[in-house]
Amino acid sequence: MTRNLTLAIDDDLLDKVRVLAAMKRTSVNEMVRGFLARIVEQEVEHDEATEALLKLARESKGRMGDWRPGPREEIYSGDPRFDREY
Repeated sequence: MTRNLTLAIDDDLLDKVRVLAAMKRTSVNEMVRGFLARIVEQEVEHDEATEALLKLARESKGRMGDWRPGPREEIYSGDPRFDREY
């Protein structure tokens, strides 16, 4: 079922959209419907991807264990890290 919706749009913008719609051989109404449908689809895809990542994180068997980095003195020895002069 489709429903009518009233939008308030600036006259200048509406004129430009009507020209664009004519160039694309469609209607302003169809352009608005398509735009809104794309926004909803993108949000659904984003939500599904987020849920899939959260599920993967929850079900992951990979664990870091008790690993912790060593003392700062071991990590940052002060020796140059690359073979180039500064």
